[in-house]
Amino acid sequence: MLGGPIQGTVDILAQLKAQKNHQLLALTNWSAETFPFAIERYQFLDWFEDILVSGKEKLKKPDSRIYTLLLSRHDLHPSDALFIDDNERNVKAAAQLGLSTIWFKNPNQLRNELESLGIRTS
Repeated sequence: MLGGPIQGTVDILAQLKAQKNHQLLALTNWSAETFPFAIERYQFLDWFEDILVSGKEKLKKPDSRIYTLLLSRHDLHPSDALFIDDNERNVKAAAQLGLSTIWFKNPNQLRNELESLGIRTS
């Protein structure tokens, strides 16, 4: 069963998308079987330019290869990327590869940390 979205986080995503100066990519540990249901249920998933689904790739976070795959598909250097996740293990794995990271705890904390990095969220 899929839970509901965190509206404050969806609002932040909408604001980042509206700015059109951030490449929005997603990396999820959803299975290949359940991801189509998520796409149908959560319209905000369409706002991402690409979503790398672990079930399709046969890799999952925090395996370093999945982060590397996403970066290589989009010709990104780790130092040019910001990874946000609610799982500390995933955040630590991304940081070990050189990505800037935010360990998500709640929308207000996320907004504050983004703003401290100079990323407008309003």
